[in-house]
Amino acid sequence: MLLSDLIKKLVEKKVGEFCKKRVPPHVLHQVNLSYKIRGNSVTIFENRAPWRIDIKEWTSMPIAQMRFDEKAGEWTLFCADRNDRWHEYHDILPTKNIDKILAEIDEDPTGIFWG
Repeated sequence: MLLSDLIKKLVEKKVGEFCKKRVPPHVLHQVNLSYKIRGNSVTIFENRAPWRIDIKEWTSMPIAQMRFDEKAGEWTLFCADRNDRWHEYHDILPTKNIDKILAEIDEDPTGIFWG
């Protein structure tokens, strides 16, 4: 199911701001954050510049995923395992407030998102 236009605009504003604020401007040539909306999910990626001479393109690694349940009007947070499979993150309950999800990713009390 696709996100409604209203929810999509909210995501673009909130997650876009989160991605911009998370990385200091002086390192943006080496690392940045981006997000992708697919159906009812929003995935945040960490992107890194080529670090070896044989690598020509930036690489991306999924950091976190939020899924929106339209019936409940709630966001659920997911984390990726080493095989990039998504698992529900149980340290925060589903919430209607996307800011709570982004704060949990930012604070990362378990070390699962940022290591």
